[in-house]
Amino acid sequence: MPKFRHWISSRHSKPVGERIVLPLTTASQPQLDKTGPSQVSKHQLSLAWIGYHDALWACQNWHYTKKIPVGKTVKVGVFEDGKFIGAVIFSRGATPRIGSPYGLEQTEVCELTRVALTSHKSPVTQIISEALSMVKQANPGLRLVVSYAALEEGHHGGIYQAGNWIYEGCVKSHVFKIGDELVHGRSMSLRTKRLGMTYAEYAQSLGFKQLPRIHLKRHKYLMPLDRKMRRQIDPLSKEYPKAE
Repeated sequence: MPKFRHWISSRHSKPVGERIVLPLTTASQPQLDKTGPSQVSKHQLSLAWIGYHDALWACQNWHYTKKIPVGKTVKVGVFEDGKFIGAVIFSRGATPRIGSPYGLEQTEVCELTRVALTSHKSPVTQIISEALSMVKQANPGLRLVVSYAALEEGHHGGIYQAGNWIYEGCVKSHVFKIGDELVHGRSMSLRTKRLGMTYAEYAQSLGFKQLPRIHLKRHKYLMPLDRKMRRQIDPLSKEYPKAE
């Protein structure tokens, strides 16, 4: 069962037995039972831990980014009537200081980074709620989950509003534009580190004086996982933004 103390990613670890590969069916049930509690073949909606490649497939097919977050992640598979319909992915977030504004250590907070779903019957809010319950149960020390709604994609955070998340406000962000590719800051840091270059050296290698940036705005939402944390962040709550 994935724990945030030991963030796992099957991209860097050898599979135990046969890795679950898509398409996932009720035939995968014995393997799913080893990775987490699930009743895929018995109920309309079921959730279970899945591996990196299955989560990547869901993102490539059902999420606007077409990619999985960099770094280590915790991945929850979503099933309806025994059919794989997507993934909910949690990660460390884009900054190592994600918990600092709330007086939390990095092990006490995480980011809900992807909700990658195909057509489904169950409300997204219910899916997210059950995924949060799984992650919280596996990580008792986890106290807060952060998520963002991308304005450039026309998102205002309706799925978070319906789930009673706290809206902290609109925050500024940026990505680097390399050709047709948009690269987030953490991904760029990992890329330049892997190449053994500074940002300036990498920009020069591409023919730029500096890496071109696109400035973005994101709606920031918070989900406290205990009463004390909710009381602490309640004063940060602002009126929910409306859909444009």
